[in-house]
Amino acid sequence: MKTLIVEDDFLARSLLSTLLSEYGVCHVALNGKEALDAISNALDYNDPYDLICLDIMMPVMDGQEALVELRKLEEERGIRGSDATKAIMVTAVDDSKNIMKAFRQGQCEAYLTKPLDRNKLLGHIRDLGLV
Repeated sequence: MKTLIVEDDFLARSLLSTLLSEYGVCHVALNGKEALDAISNALDYNDPYDLICLDIMMPVMDGQEALVELRKLEEERGIRGSDATKAIMVTAVDDSKNIMKAFRQGQCEAYLTKPLDRNKLLGHIRDLGLV
């Protein structure tokens, strides 16, 4: 499993990387802009990410906007449905407005709030068929 962790907080980024690195390669981005650059490069080399874990509140470009842009990139390249990258929002933002926005506009597969529950994260990854 190839994972991109998009998180501006060092501790949260380190925790996710530690948890997910036993399942495959983990790359990191500090904001949505860096994430989109990494995603675009991966698609250019025909080596897309299987999973993206996105924080919402980040500088430069937040996770909600990055998720929408990710789906646009995939759409432009004809990537749809089960071939699309699986996205899990991992954030401290737990209000219903952001949760609904992530599922409706950004089309994420799961939404987890911090502090992160390892078992819930791994459960979602298993449900998505990634491990």
